[in-house]
Amino acid sequence: MRNNLLTRIWQTLRGIPRWFRPGLGIKRWFVLVMIGITLLGLGLAVILIDLYRTDSSNPIFLTLLTYASLRFIPRVLRAVIFGGLGIGLVAYGILQLNRSLLKPFIRPGSNVFDQITDYRRRERGPRIVTIGGGHGLATLLRGLKSHTRNLTAVVTVADDGGSSGRLRESHGILPPGDIRNCLAALSNDEALLTQLFQYRFSGSPDLEGHSFGNLFITALADITGSFEDAVAESGRVLSVNGRVLPSTLHDVKLVASMELPHTINEVRVEGESKIPTMAGRVRRVWLEPDNASAFPPVIKAILNADLIVVGPGSLYTSILPNLLVHDLLAAIQTSRAEKIYVCNIATQPGETDFFTCYDHIRALENHIGDELFNIILCNDNYKNDIGSSEWVRADPKTLSDSRSYCADLVDDDHPWRHDSEKLSKIIMDLFNERTGPLIES
Repeated sequence: MRNNLLTRIWQTLRGIPRWFRPGLGIKRWFVLVMIGITLLGLGLAVILIDLYRTDSSNPIFLTLLTYASLRFIPRVLRAVIFGGLGIGLVAYGILQLNRSLLKPFIRPGSNVFDQITDYRRRERGPRIVTIGGGHGLATLLRGLKSHTRNLTAVVTVADDGGSSGRLRESHGILPPGDIRNCLAALSNDEALLTQLFQYRFSGSPDLEGHSFGNLFITALADITGSFEDAVAESGRVLSVNGRVLPSTLHDVKLVASMELPHTINEVRVEGESKIPTMAGRVRRVWLEPDNASAFPPVIKAILNADLIVVGPGSLYTSILPNLLVHDLLAAIQTSRAEKIYVCNIATQPGETDFFTCYDHIRALENHIGDELFNIILCNDNYKNDIGSSEWVRADPKTLSDSRSYCADLVDDDHPWRHDSEKLSKIIMDLFNERTGPLIES
C-alpha cells in the first residue's frame, strides 16, 4: 500500500514539468501562488525568530527548533531541501486541487493536462469560415473542430423541403435543418445529445418526419423572439466548438432556370427541393428577392477569417444560395483569407449528372466570377463502388489549373462522401504550407 502511494506521488511529481510548457497559461498563476506562499513563509519565519529570541533559555524548544530547521547541516543545503519540498508540495497540491475541481468536466479516459493542452491548442487555431449546407458541410465541421475552436459555419436558408419546409411554412421561421446538422457536428458530445437533436419522429401524423432539433430550434425562436438567438442558445445547449450562422435573415427563395429534355425553351423552377427532382440540366440559379442582405456577423467573420472553405455540398442548392447573397460574396472577395473550394466526390442525380471537377468550377464561376479561390481541392480515389452516382473526376482541364490539388478524400465506409479526418487534415496542411502554422505545438 505504501509503495503504491509512493509510486503515484512519484509519477505525479515526474509529470509536473510538462505543466510549464509555453502556451498553457499555467506559469503566471503558479508564480503568483509561489509569491503568496513565500510571503506567508516569511511571516511565519518572523514569528519563529521572535519566539527564538524571547524564549531561547528553554532547552526543549531549542532542541525542537534545531531539528525542525535542520541547523545541524550546512545552510545552503537546508535552503535546497526546504525549497525543493515546498515547490513539490505546492505543485502537487495545486494539481490535485485542480483535478478535484475539474473532475465533473473531464471526459472519461482523459486527464486535466491533456484536455488543457488540447483546449489551448484549438483556442489558438486559425479563424476558419466554412460556407455551404447539408451533410457535406457537417462532415467538414466534424473534422475541423479538432484543429481549431475558431470556427464559423455559414449555412444556407433556402431549404424548403421536408421538416424544415413544413416549419418554414407553418411558423414563418427560417429553415432550421442544415443549421441543426452543423450544430450537431460541432457538438462536444455527439454520443447522446447529438443523437437526440437528430432524432426524427415517426408514427404520429403531426410529428411524422420532424426532427427533435428542428422543433427545439423552432420553440426557442418563439421563446427568444428571434431565429438567430434560438440558434445561439441551441449551440450553448450542445456545447459546440464554434458558431453556426444563417447566411441571411431574409426569407429567400431559390429559383432555377432549367433546360428540360425534348424542349427548346428553359423552364423556371421555384424552390430548392424541386430543383433536383426535375429531369433536366440547371442553367442558372438566383435568389428572390435578389437584394437580400447578409447577416452582419457573417460579414464580420469573413473579413476577420484566416481561411475560408466553400463546400463540399450540393452545388446549386447548398453552396450557391450562400454565394448569391451579394454582400456576402463581396466580403469573400475583399477578405485576405486563403480561400479553398472543396469539390464533391460524387455527382448528384438531377443536379450535377456527369459533372467533372471542371464543370463544378465553371458553374460556380459563371455565377460568382472567376478567380475567387486560391485552391481547388479534388478527390483522386475512384476505387470503390458508389452505386447510382458517378465519380466527380479531376479531368485534364482541372489538372491544368495551377490552383488544383488532388488527394484521397474518400470515406471508406461511405465512398460517396468525404472522410472528415482526411479532409480536415489536408485542408490544414495546405493552409499551414501557405501561411505557416498558427497553432502552437
